[in-house]
Amino acid sequence: MGMGKQKLSSKQVHNSCSPKTTTTVWWYFLVSTCIKVLLFPSYHSTDFEVHRNWLALTHSLPLSQWYFDETSPWTLDYPPFFAYFECFLSFFASLVDPQMVHLQEGLNYSSNTVIYFQRVTVVLSDLSLLYGVYRLTRNMDSRKQKVIWSSVIWSPMLFIVDHVHFQYNGFLIGILLISLSYLEEGRDLLGGFVFAVLLCFKHLFAVAAPVYFVYLLRHYCWGGMIKGFSRLLIMGGAVAAVFAAAFGPFFYLGQIEQVIRRLFPFGRGLCHAYWAPNFWVFYIMSDKGLAFMLRKLGFDIKTPAASFTAGLVGDSSPFSVLPQISPIVTFIMVLLALSPCLLKAWKNPQPKMITRWIAYAYTCGFLFGWHVHEKASLHFVIPLAIVAAQTPEDARHYFLLSIVSCYSLFPLLFEAQEYPVKVLLLLLHTILMWSGFSAQFYDGAETARVLTSRTKKKIDQSGSKGSSSAGLKKGGFAIGWIDRNYLVGLVVVEVWGQFLHPLLLGDKLAFVPLMLISIYCSLGIMYSWIWQLRSVVNSV
Repeated sequence: MGMGKQKLSSKQVHNSCSPKTTTTVWWYFLVSTCIKVLLFPSYHSTDFEVHRNWLALTHSLPLSQWYFDETSPWTLDYPPFFAYFECFLSFFASLVDPQMVHLQEGLNYSSNTVIYFQRVTVVLSDLSLLYGVYRLTRNMDSRKQKVIWSSVIWSPMLFIVDHVHFQYNGFLIGILLISLSYLEEGRDLLGGFVFAVLLCFKHLFAVAAPVYFVYLLRHYCWGGMIKGFSRLLIMGGAVAAVFAAAFGPFFYLGQIEQVIRRLFPFGRGLCHAYWAPNFWVFYIMSDKGLAFMLRKLGFDIKTPAASFTAGLVGDSSPFSVLPQISPIVTFIMVLLALSPCLLKAWKNPQPKMITRWIAYAYTCGFLFGWHVHEKASLHFVIPLAIVAAQTPEDARHYFLLSIVSCYSLFPLLFEAQEYPVKVLLLLLHTILMWSGFSAQFYDGAETARVLTSRTKKKIDQSGSKGSSSAGLKKGGFAIGWIDRNYLVGLVVVEVWGQFLHPLLLGDKLAFVPLMLISIYCSLGIMYSWIWQLRSVVNSV
Protein backbone atom coordinates (compact mmCIF):
# COMPACT_ATOMS: atom_id res chain seq x y z
CA MET A 1 0.00 0.00 0.00
CA GLY A 2 1.40 3.44 -0.96
CA MET A 3 2.33 5.82 1.83
CA GLY A 4 2.17 9.02 -0.23
CA LYS A 5 -0.05 11.98 0.56
CA GLN A 6 -3.72 11.21 -0.12
CA LYS A 7 -6.90 13.24 -0.13
CA LEU A 8 -9.20 12.87 2.85
CA SER A 9 -11.78 10.17 2.30
CA SER A 10 -15.45 10.86 3.03
CA LYS A 11 -15.09 8.89 6.25
CA GLN A 12 -12.08 10.95 7.33
CA VAL A 13 -13.93 14.18 6.53
CA HIS A 14 -16.88 12.96 8.58
CA ASN A 15 -14.58 12.17 11.49
CA SER A 16 -12.91 15.58 11.29
CA CYS A 17 -16.36 17.19 11.61
CA SER A 18 -17.37 14.86 14.44
CA PRO A 19 -18.79 16.01 17.80
CA LYS A 20 -15.38 15.29 19.31
CA THR A 21 -13.82 17.93 17.01
CA THR A 22 -16.48 20.45 17.99
CA THR A 23 -15.91 19.70 21.68
CA THR A 24 -12.15 20.15 21.29
CA VAL A 25 -12.41 23.54 19.61
CA TRP A 26 -14.77 24.69 22.37
CA TRP A 27 -12.14 23.60 24.89
CA TYR A 28 -9.62 25.88 23.17
CA PHE A 29 -12.12 28.75 23.37
CA LEU A 30 -12.81 28.03 27.06
CA VAL A 31 -9.10 28.18 27.92
CA SER A 32 -8.73 31.48 26.04
CA THR A 33 -11.80 32.86 27.82
CA CYS A 34 -10.28 32.05 31.23
CA ILE A 35 -7.14 33.98 30.26
CA LYS A 36 -9.23 36.91 29.02
CA VAL A 37 -11.17 37.05 32.30
CA LEU A 38 -7.90 37.12 34.25
CA LEU A 39 -6.88 40.14 32.13
CA PHE A 40 -10.03 42.13 33.00
CA PRO A 41 -8.35 44.35 35.64
CA SER A 42 -5.37 45.20 33.41
CA TYR A 43 -4.58 48.42 31.56
CA HIS A 44 -6.95 49.70 28.88
CA SER A 45 -6.23 52.38 26.28
CA THR A 46 -8.21 55.39 25.08
CA ASP A 47 -9.99 52.97 22.73
CA PHE A 48 -11.97 51.94 25.80
CA GLU A 49 -13.42 55.45 26.06
CA VAL A 50 -13.87 55.58 22.28
CA HIS A 51 -16.18 52.58 22.32
CA ARG A 52 -17.93 53.67 25.52
CA ASN A 53 -18.70 57.00 23.83
CA TRP A 54 -20.05 55.16 20.79
CA LEU A 55 -22.33 53.19 23.09
CA ALA A 56 -23.58 56.47 24.54
CA LEU A 57 -24.15 58.37 21.30
CA THR A 58 -25.89 55.50 19.51
CA HIS A 59 -28.12 55.00 22.56
CA SER A 60 -28.84 58.66 23.37
CA LEU A 61 -29.07 60.26 19.93
CA PRO A 62 -31.25 59.60 16.90
CA LEU A 63 -29.52 57.97 13.95
CA SER A 64 -29.49 61.28 12.06
CA GLN A 65 -26.98 62.72 14.58
CA TRP A 66 -24.58 59.78 14.95
CA TYR A 67 -22.00 60.99 12.44
CA PHE A 68 -22.34 64.66 13.43
CA ASP A 69 -21.97 64.43 17.21
CA GLU A 70 -18.80 66.00 18.65
CA THR A 71 -19.55 65.78 22.37
CA SER A 72 -16.35 63.75 22.71
CA PRO A 73 -13.19 64.11 20.60
CA TRP A 74 -13.59 60.38 19.87
CA THR A 75 -16.24 60.78 17.20
CA LEU A 76 -17.86 57.87 15.37
CA ASP A 77 -15.61 56.90 12.43
CA TYR A 78 -16.59 53.27 11.71
CA PRO A 79 -19.16 52.19 9.07
CA PRO A 80 -22.86 51.90 9.97
CA PHE A 81 -22.96 48.17 10.75
CA PHE A 82 -20.49 48.73 13.58
CA ALA A 83 -22.59 51.67 14.77
CA TYR A 84 -25.64 49.37 14.76
CA PHE A 85 -23.58 46.82 16.69
CA GLU A 86 -22.74 49.47 19.31
CA CYS A 87 -26.41 50.49 19.44
CA PHE A 88 -27.37 46.84 20.08
CA LEU A 89 -24.82 46.58 22.91
CA SER A 90 -25.99 49.89 24.37
CA PHE A 91 -29.39 48.43 25.32
CA PHE A 92 -27.67 45.92 27.60
CA ALA A 93 -25.23 48.59 28.81
CA SER A 94 -28.13 50.79 29.92
CA LEU A 95 -29.44 47.93 32.05
CA VAL A 96 -26.02 47.30 33.62
CA ASP A 97 -25.13 50.96 34.34
CA PRO A 98 -27.22 53.83 32.88
CA GLN A 99 -24.38 56.35 33.30
CA MET A 100 -22.32 54.35 30.81
CA VAL A 101 -24.64 55.39 27.98
CA HIS A 102 -25.22 58.99 29.14
CA LEU A 103 -23.78 61.30 26.51
CA GLN A 104 -22.61 64.04 28.91
CA GLU A 105 -22.27 62.41 32.34
CA GLY A 106 -20.66 59.33 30.87
CA LEU A 107 -17.59 61.12 29.48
CA ASN A 108 -14.42 59.36 30.70
CA TYR A 109 -16.56 57.17 32.96
CA SER A 110 -14.65 53.99 33.78
CA SER A 111 -16.08 52.26 36.82
CA ASN A 112 -15.44 48.55 37.31
CA THR A 113 -18.95 47.84 36.06
CA VAL A 114 -18.20 49.59 32.78
CA ILE A 115 -14.83 47.89 32.38
CA TYR A 116 -16.23 44.42 33.01
CA PHE A 117 -19.22 44.99 30.73
CA GLN A 118 -17.09 46.14 27.81
CA ARG A 119 -14.54 43.38 28.33
CA VAL A 120 -17.34 40.78 28.33
CA THR A 121 -18.70 42.13 25.02
CA VAL A 122 -15.29 41.58 23.39
CA VAL A 123 -15.08 38.02 24.74
CA LEU A 124 -18.57 37.13 23.52
CA SER A 125 -18.04 38.73 20.12
CA ASP A 126 -15.01 36.44 19.67
CA LEU A 127 -17.51 33.66 18.97
CA SER A 128 -17.35 34.80 15.34
CA LEU A 129 -13.60 34.08 15.39
CA LEU A 130 -14.27 30.64 16.85
CA TYR A 131 -16.82 29.86 14.15
CA GLY A 132 -14.63 31.22 11.37
CA VAL A 133 -11.55 29.19 12.32
CA TYR A 134 -13.71 26.10 12.87
CA ARG A 135 -15.25 26.38 9.39
CA LEU A 136 -11.82 26.79 7.79
CA THR A 137 -10.33 23.77 9.55
CA ARG A 138 -13.22 21.34 10.02
CA ASN A 139 -12.11 19.09 7.13
CA MET A 140 -8.42 19.04 8.10
CA ASP A 141 -6.68 16.30 10.05
CA SER A 142 -6.60 16.77 13.81
CA ARG A 143 -2.92 17.71 13.99
CA LYS A 144 -3.35 20.61 11.57
CA GLN A 145 -6.52 21.67 13.34
CA LYS A 146 -4.83 21.91 16.72
CA VAL A 147 -1.82 23.91 15.52
CA ILE A 148 -4.15 26.38 13.75
CA TRP A 149 -6.54 26.63 16.69
CA SER A 150 -3.69 27.37 19.08
CA SER A 151 -2.32 30.00 16.65
CA VAL A 152 -5.65 31.78 16.16
CA ILE A 153 -7.79 31.23 19.26
CA TRP A 154 -4.77 31.60 21.56
CA SER A 155 -3.16 34.37 19.53
CA PRO A 156 -1.05 36.55 21.86
CA MET A 157 -1.64 39.48 19.51
CA LEU A 158 -5.40 39.26 20.03
CA PHE A 159 -4.93 38.99 23.79
CA ILE A 160 -2.77 42.14 23.78
CA VAL A 161 -4.83 44.23 21.36
CA ASP A 162 -8.39 43.19 22.18
CA HIS A 163 -8.39 41.99 25.75
CA VAL A 164 -5.86 44.35 27.32
CA HIS A 165 -5.51 47.38 25.06
CA PHE A 166 -9.21 46.99 24.07
CA GLN A 167 -10.69 46.56 20.60
CA TYR A 168 -12.92 44.17 18.64
CA ASN A 169 -10.45 42.72 16.11
CA GLY A 170 -11.26 39.09 16.90
CA PHE A 171 -14.93 39.68 16.10
CA LEU A 172 -14.12 41.34 12.77
CA ILE A 173 -11.37 38.91 11.71
CA GLY A 174 -13.81 36.11 12.51
CA ILE A 175 -16.16 37.51 9.85
CA LEU A 176 -13.21 37.56 7.41
CA LEU A 177 -12.42 33.91 8.17
CA ILE A 178 -16.06 32.95 7.63
CA SER A 179 -15.93 34.63 4.21
CA LEU A 180 -12.69 32.82 3.34
CA SER A 181 -14.15 29.49 4.44
CA TYR A 182 -17.01 29.88 1.96
CA LEU A 183 -14.60 30.81 -0.83
CA GLU A 184 -12.42 27.78 -0.11
CA GLU A 185 -15.54 25.61 -0.36
CA GLY A 186 -16.39 27.13 -3.73
CA ARG A 187 -19.45 28.95 -2.33
CA ASP A 188 -18.45 32.25 -3.89
CA LEU A 189 -21.76 34.07 -3.53
CA LEU A 190 -21.83 33.57 0.23
CA GLY A 191 -18.13 34.44 0.49
CA GLY A 192 -18.63 37.73 -1.35
CA PHE A 193 -21.77 38.51 0.66
CA VAL A 194 -20.01 38.00 4.01
CA PHE A 195 -17.05 40.13 2.88
CA ALA A 196 -19.45 42.95 1.98
CA VAL A 197 -20.89 42.65 5.49
CA LEU A 198 -17.36 42.91 6.90
CA LEU A 199 -16.66 46.11 4.92
CA CYS A 200 -19.79 47.65 6.43
CA PHE A 201 -18.41 46.85 9.89
CA LYS A 202 -14.88 48.15 9.28
CA HIS A 203 -13.88 49.77 6.00
CA LEU A 204 -10.14 49.25 6.54
CA PHE A 205 -10.62 45.64 5.43
CA ALA A 206 -11.25 47.05 1.93
CA VAL A 207 -7.54 46.64 1.15
CA ALA A 208 -8.39 43.09 0.05
CA ALA A 209 -11.37 44.23 -2.06
CA PRO A 210 -9.39 44.21 -5.37
CA VAL A 211 -8.42 40.57 -4.78
CA TYR A 212 -12.02 39.66 -3.95
CA PHE A 213 -13.26 41.51 -7.05
CA VAL A 214 -10.83 39.88 -9.48
CA TYR A 215 -11.19 36.42 -7.96
CA LEU A 216 -15.00 36.46 -7.87
CA LEU A 217 -15.27 37.96 -11.35
CA ARG A 218 -13.04 35.24 -12.80
CA HIS A 219 -14.07 32.27 -10.64
CA TYR A 220 -17.79 32.94 -10.15
CA CYS A 221 -18.98 35.25 -12.93
CA TRP A 222 -16.82 34.15 -15.87
CA GLY A 223 -18.15 31.50 -18.23
CA GLY A 224 -20.46 32.47 -21.06
CA MET A 225 -22.41 35.64 -21.77
CA ILE A 226 -25.75 34.65 -20.25
CA LYS A 227 -24.43 32.63 -17.29
CA GLY A 228 -21.67 35.10 -16.54
CA PHE A 229 -23.88 38.17 -16.77
CA SER A 230 -26.61 36.63 -14.63
CA ARG A 231 -24.09 35.66 -11.95
CA LEU A 232 -22.59 39.14 -12.07
CA LEU A 233 -26.07 40.58 -11.46
CA ILE A 234 -26.67 38.16 -8.59
CA MET A 235 -23.34 38.98 -6.93
CA GLY A 236 -23.77 42.70 -7.53
CA GLY A 237 -27.31 42.55 -6.12
CA ALA A 238 -26.16 40.74 -2.98
CA VAL A 239 -23.37 43.25 -2.34
CA ALA A 240 -25.66 46.19 -3.14
CA ALA A 241 -28.25 44.86 -0.69
CA VAL A 242 -25.65 44.76 2.08
CA PHE A 243 -24.47 48.32 1.42
CA ALA A 244 -28.07 49.52 1.12
CA ALA A 245 -28.86 48.05 4.54
CA ALA A 246 -25.80 49.77 6.02
CA PHE A 247 -25.74 53.15 4.28
CA GLY A 248 -29.33 53.42 3.02
CA PRO A 249 -30.69 55.34 6.04
CA PHE A 250 -27.89 57.90 5.78
CA PHE A 251 -28.37 58.22 2.04
CA TYR A 252 -32.07 58.88 2.68
CA LEU A 253 -31.12 61.57 5.21
CA GLY A 254 -28.68 63.17 2.75
CA GLN A 255 -25.72 62.48 5.07
CA ILE A 256 -23.52 60.24 2.89
CA GLU A 257 -20.94 62.99 2.39
CA GLN A 258 -20.62 63.46 6.16
CA VAL A 259 -20.33 59.71 6.74
CA ILE A 260 -17.57 59.45 4.11
CA ARG A 261 -15.69 62.35 5.72
CA ARG A 262 -15.76 60.54 9.06
CA LEU A 263 -14.67 57.21 7.55
CA PHE A 264 -11.74 58.67 5.60
CA PRO A 265 -10.07 61.46 7.63
CA PHE A 266 -7.09 61.83 5.30
CA GLY A 267 -5.81 64.83 7.24
CA ARG A 268 -4.25 62.46 9.73
CA GLY A 269 -0.54 61.81 9.47
CA LEU A 270 1.22 59.29 7.26
CA CYS A 271 2.06 57.20 10.33
CA HIS A 272 0.26 56.45 13.56
CA ALA A 273 1.53 57.75 16.93
CA TYR A 274 3.91 54.81 17.34
CA TRP A 275 5.29 54.17 13.88
CA ALA A 276 3.87 50.92 12.56
CA PRO A 277 6.75 48.73 11.35
CA ASN A 278 6.28 49.29 7.63
CA PHE A 279 7.98 50.81 4.57
CA TRP A 280 7.36 54.40 5.64
CA VAL A 281 9.63 53.99 8.67
CA PHE A 282 12.59 53.73 6.29
CA TYR A 283 11.33 56.67 4.23
CA ILE A 284 10.95 58.90 7.28
CA MET A 285 14.33 57.89 8.69
CA SER A 286 15.97 58.55 5.32
CA ASP A 287 14.44 62.03 5.26
CA LYS A 288 15.62 62.78 8.78
CA GLY A 289 19.10 61.43 8.05
CA LEU A 290 19.44 63.49 4.86
CA ALA A 291 18.19 66.62 6.62
CA PHE A 292 20.72 66.14 9.43
CA MET A 293 23.63 65.68 7.03
CA LEU A 294 22.64 68.65 4.86
CA ARG A 295 22.37 70.91 7.90
CA LYS A 296 25.86 69.81 8.94
CA LEU A 297 27.08 70.78 5.48
CA GLY A 298 25.63 74.26 5.89
CA PHE A 299 22.36 73.97 3.96
CA ASP A 300 19.31 75.74 5.33
CA ILE A 301 16.95 72.82 5.91
CA LYS A 302 13.91 73.81 7.89
CA THR A 303 12.44 71.53 10.52
CA PRO A 304 8.78 70.87 9.64
CA ALA A 305 6.24 72.11 12.17
CA ALA A 306 3.57 69.48 11.50
CA SER A 307 3.74 65.91 12.70
CA PHE A 308 4.00 62.58 10.92
CA THR A 309 1.83 61.07 13.62
CA ALA A 310 -1.19 63.33 13.99
CA GLY A 311 -3.91 61.35 15.77
CA LEU A 312 -6.58 63.92 14.91
CA VAL A 313 -7.24 65.65 11.62
CA GLY A 314 -4.77 68.36 10.71
CA ASP A 315 -1.63 69.02 8.68
CA SER A 316 0.13 65.80 7.90
CA SER A 317 3.23 64.12 6.51
CA PRO A 318 5.80 66.93 6.38
CA PHE A 319 9.22 66.04 4.97
CA SER A 320 12.35 68.17 5.00
CA VAL A 321 14.15 66.75 1.93
CA LEU A 322 12.30 63.86 0.32
CA PRO A 323 9.07 64.39 -1.70
CA GLN A 324 5.86 64.78 0.28
CA ILE A 325 3.64 61.71 0.51
CA SER A 326 -0.10 62.06 -0.02
CA PRO A 327 -2.86 59.47 0.45
CA ILE A 328 -3.13 58.96 -3.33
CA VAL A 329 0.57 58.03 -3.48
CA THR A 330 0.09 55.32 -0.85
CA PHE A 331 -3.02 54.09 -2.68
CA ILE A 332 -1.07 53.69 -5.92
CA MET A 333 1.78 51.90 -4.13
CA VAL A 334 -0.61 49.43 -2.53
CA LEU A 335 -2.20 48.68 -5.92
CA LEU A 336 1.20 48.20 -7.55
CA ALA A 337 2.28 45.84 -4.78
CA LEU A 338 -1.00 43.94 -5.22
CA SER A 339 -0.73 43.61 -9.00
CA PRO A 340 1.15 40.23 -9.09
CA CYS A 341 -1.52 38.74 -6.84
CA LEU A 342 -4.32 40.17 -8.99
CA LEU A 343 -2.75 38.67 -12.11
CA LYS A 344 -2.52 35.26 -10.46
CA ALA A 345 -6.12 35.47 -9.25
CA TRP A 346 -7.23 36.31 -12.80
CA LYS A 347 -5.17 33.70 -14.63
CA ASN A 348 -5.82 30.80 -12.26
CA PRO A 349 -8.45 31.51 -9.57
CA GLN A 350 -7.92 28.61 -7.18
CA PRO A 351 -10.03 28.37 -3.99
CA LYS A 352 -7.09 26.76 -2.17
CA MET A 353 -5.00 29.92 -2.77
CA ILE A 354 -7.52 32.56 -1.71
CA THR A 355 -6.51 32.73 1.97
CA ARG A 356 -2.86 33.17 0.97
CA TRP A 357 -3.79 35.91 -1.51
CA ILE A 358 -5.93 37.78 0.99
CA ALA A 359 -3.16 37.65 3.60
CA TYR A 360 -0.74 39.03 1.02
CA ALA A 361 -3.17 41.86 0.21
CA TYR A 362 -3.36 42.93 3.85
CA THR A 363 0.43 42.76 4.10
CA CYS A 364 0.65 45.19 1.16
CA GLY A 365 -1.84 47.52 2.83
CA PHE A 366 0.10 47.40 6.08
CA LEU A 367 3.44 48.12 4.43
CA PHE A 368 2.45 50.89 2.03
CA GLY A 369 -0.87 52.25 3.33
CA TRP A 370 -1.77 55.65 4.79
CA HIS A 371 -1.86 56.17 8.58
CA VAL A 372 -1.48 52.47 9.31
CA HIS A 373 -2.02 51.33 12.89
CA GLU A 374 0.42 48.78 14.25
CA LYS A 375 -2.61 46.68 15.23
CA ALA A 376 -3.45 46.19 11.54
CA SER A 377 -0.81 43.44 11.37
CA LEU A 378 -3.53 41.18 12.77
CA HIS A 379 -5.26 41.35 9.39
CA PHE A 380 -2.55 39.25 7.75
CA VAL A 381 -1.01 37.36 10.67
CA ILE A 382 -4.26 35.55 11.54
CA PRO A 383 -5.05 34.36 7.96
CA LEU A 384 -1.42 33.28 7.58
CA ALA A 385 -1.90 31.02 10.60
CA ILE A 386 -4.27 29.00 8.38
CA VAL A 387 -1.70 28.90 5.58
CA ALA A 388 1.12 27.95 7.99
CA ALA A 389 -0.17 24.40 8.40
CA GLN A 390 0.34 23.57 4.70
CA THR A 391 4.13 23.15 4.36
CA PRO A 392 7.27 23.41 6.54
CA GLU A 393 8.25 26.55 4.56
CA ASP A 394 4.91 28.19 5.39
CA ALA A 395 5.32 27.18 9.03
CA ARG A 396 8.83 28.65 9.24
CA HIS A 397 7.61 31.90 7.68
CA TYR A 398 4.66 32.16 10.06
CA PHE A 399 6.80 31.28 13.08
CA LEU A 400 9.08 34.26 12.43
CA LEU A 401 6.33 36.65 11.34
CA SER A 402 4.05 35.96 14.29
CA ILE A 403 6.85 36.59 16.79
CA VAL A 404 7.95 39.81 15.10
CA SER A 405 4.39 41.11 14.74
CA CYS A 406 3.55 40.29 18.35
CA TYR A 407 6.72 41.99 19.59
CA SER A 408 5.90 45.09 17.53
CA LEU A 409 2.75 45.46 19.68
CA PHE A 410 4.69 45.60 22.96
CA PRO A 411 4.67 49.44 23.09
CA LEU A 412 0.87 49.35 23.29
CA LEU A 413 1.20 48.03 26.84
CA PHE A 414 3.63 50.46 28.40
CA GLU A 415 2.74 50.16 32.09
CA ALA A 416 5.05 48.13 34.34
CA GLN A 417 2.37 45.74 35.64
CA GLU A 418 1.59 44.53 32.11
CA TYR A 419 5.20 43.85 31.18
CA PRO A 420 5.30 40.24 32.51
CA VAL A 421 1.95 39.58 30.80
CA LYS A 422 3.06 40.48 27.27
CA VAL A 423 6.43 38.72 27.65
CA LEU A 424 4.79 35.56 28.99
CA LEU A 425 2.17 35.57 26.21
CA LEU A 426 4.85 35.82 23.52
CA LEU A 427 7.03 33.12 25.11
CA LEU A 428 4.09 30.72 25.44
CA HIS A 429 3.13 31.38 21.82
CA THR A 430 6.68 30.67 20.67
CA ILE A 431 6.80 27.38 22.59
CA LEU A 432 3.36 26.30 21.33
CA MET A 433 4.24 27.10 17.72
CA TRP A 434 7.57 25.30 17.86
CA SER A 435 6.11 22.17 19.47
CA GLY A 436 3.02 22.20 17.24
CA PHE A 437 4.91 22.56 13.97
CA SER A 438 7.55 20.05 15.07
CA ALA A 439 4.85 17.48 15.82
CA GLN A 440 2.96 18.19 12.60
CA PHE A 441 5.92 17.85 10.24
CA TYR A 442 7.71 15.06 12.11
CA ASP A 443 5.63 12.33 10.44
CA GLY A 444 6.49 13.77 7.04
CA ALA A 445 10.19 13.28 7.75
CA GLU A 446 9.55 9.75 9.01
CA THR A 447 7.58 8.89 5.89
CA ALA A 448 10.40 10.24 3.73
CA ARG A 449 12.87 7.98 5.54
CA VAL A 450 10.64 4.93 5.00
CA LEU A 451 10.20 5.79 1.34
CA THR A 452 13.94 6.23 1.00
CA SER A 453 14.72 2.81 2.44
CA ARG A 454 12.11 1.12 0.26
CA THR A 455 12.84 2.89 -3.00
CA LYS A 456 16.56 3.59 -2.81
CA LYS A 457 17.41 0.69 -5.09
CA LYS A 458 14.86 1.74 -7.73
CA ILE A 459 15.96 5.37 -7.55
CA ASP A 460 19.62 4.41 -8.02
CA GLN A 461 18.73 2.21 -10.96
CA SER A 462 16.72 4.98 -12.61
CA GLY A 463 19.60 7.41 -12.25
CA SER A 464 17.74 9.87 -10.02
CA LYS A 465 20.67 10.12 -7.64
CA GLY A 466 20.17 12.47 -4.70
CA SER A 467 16.40 12.94 -5.10
CA SER A 468 15.65 10.98 -1.94
CA SER A 469 18.00 13.08 0.16
CA ALA A 470 16.40 16.22 -1.26
CA GLY A 471 13.04 14.90 -0.11
CA LEU A 472 14.47 14.30 3.32
CA LYS A 473 15.71 17.86 3.57
CA LYS A 474 12.21 19.14 2.86
CA GLY A 475 10.71 17.28 5.81
CA GLY A 476 10.63 18.44 9.42
CA PHE A 477 10.51 21.86 11.06
CA ALA A 478 13.51 24.07 11.73
CA ILE A 479 14.52 27.69 11.18
CA GLY A 480 17.68 28.87 9.45
CA TRP A 481 20.58 30.73 10.99
CA ILE A 482 19.45 34.07 9.55
CA ASP A 483 16.05 33.71 11.21
CA ARG A 484 17.65 32.64 14.48
CA ASN A 485 20.03 35.60 14.50
CA TYR A 486 17.19 37.99 13.65
CA LEU A 487 15.13 36.68 16.59
CA VAL A 488 18.14 37.08 18.88
CA GLY A 489 18.25 40.69 17.66
CA LEU A 490 14.71 41.17 18.98
CA VAL A 491 15.98 40.22 22.43
CA VAL A 492 18.85 42.71 22.11
CA VAL A 493 16.45 45.51 21.10
CA GLU A 494 14.19 44.71 24.04
CA VAL A 495 17.04 44.53 26.58
CA TRP A 496 18.34 47.89 25.36
CA GLY A 497 14.97 49.65 25.45
CA GLN A 498 13.71 48.16 28.68
CA PHE A 499 16.85 48.06 30.79
CA LEU A 500 20.07 49.55 29.32
CA HIS A 501 18.67 52.77 27.85
CA PRO A 502 17.06 53.94 31.13
CA LEU A 503 20.18 52.88 33.04
CA LEU A 504 22.72 54.58 30.76
CA LEU A 505 20.80 57.56 29.32
CA GLY A 506 17.93 58.10 31.73
CA ASP A 507 15.29 60.38 30.17
CA LYS A 508 17.55 61.47 27.30
CA LEU A 509 16.52 60.45 23.78
CA ALA A 510 13.35 58.84 25.14
CA PHE A 511 12.09 58.21 21.60
CA VAL A 512 15.01 55.91 20.68
CA PRO A 513 13.70 52.61 22.18
CA LEU A 514 10.38 52.93 20.32
CA MET A 515 12.17 53.92 17.13
CA LEU A 516 14.46 50.89 17.37
CA ILE A 517 11.48 48.55 17.81
CA SER A 518 9.74 50.07 14.81
CA ILE A 519 12.80 49.95 12.54
CA TYR A 520 13.90 46.45 13.55
CA CYS A 521 10.41 44.98 13.25
CA SER A 522 10.02 46.73 9.87
CA LEU A 523 12.88 44.58 8.58
CA GLY A 524 10.99 41.43 9.60
CA ILE A 525 7.71 42.59 8.04
CA MET A 526 9.47 43.60 4.81
CA TYR A 527 11.09 40.15 4.70
CA SER A 528 7.64 38.59 5.16
CA TRP A 529 6.22 40.66 2.29
CA ILE A 530 9.05 39.61 -0.03
CA TRP A 531 8.61 35.96 0.99
CA GLN A 532 4.85 36.13 0.36
CA LEU A 533 5.37 37.91 -2.97
CA ARG A 534 7.74 35.18 -4.11
CA SER A 535 5.27 32.54 -2.94
CA VAL A 536 2.45 34.19 -4.90
CA VAL A 537 4.53 34.61 -8.05
CA ASN A 538 5.87 31.04 -7.97
CA SER A 539 2.49 29.44 -7.28
CA VAL A 540 1.10 27.24 -10.04
